[in-house]
Amino acid sequence: MSYQKSIIAGRLGADPEMRYSPTGQPVTNFSVATNRKFTNQAGETIKMTVWFKVAAWGKQGEACNTYLKKGSLVLVDGRLEADPNTGGPRIWTRQDGSPAASFDITAETVRFLDSKSSNGANGSNAEPAEETEIPF
Repeated sequence: MSYQKSIIAGRLGADPEMRYSPTGQPVTNFSVATNRKFTNQAGETIKMTVWFKVAAWGKQGEACNTYLKKGSLVLVDGRLEADPNTGGPRIWTRQDGSPAASFDITAETVRFLDSKSSNGANGSNAEPAEETEIPF
């Protein structure tokens, strides 16, 4: 038996988009930015952002489409999906010519971490251990 699980916490980079599969199953897609901040050996503060593309299916996808918006703080628990062409993250070239990559996650659970007063969602009032930033 094999098993893998990915858990990320971050903010949505854009409003979610919902569509329907050919069988009529709702799926909502959204991007989540996670940030890491550290000091390198030269004493410089480095900020690194990793993007994840999340797919939430069924009633959970419908709830994500209804309550989440750009900037919403979420915790996603799911499985990492490899790019079928490379077996790794999705890789592309940005408009400015620089390389970029993102990771795809199929959500098993999406938790809304913003307080009810900040976005109107049925999220928990839990505060994240460290504030995440949107990289733009």
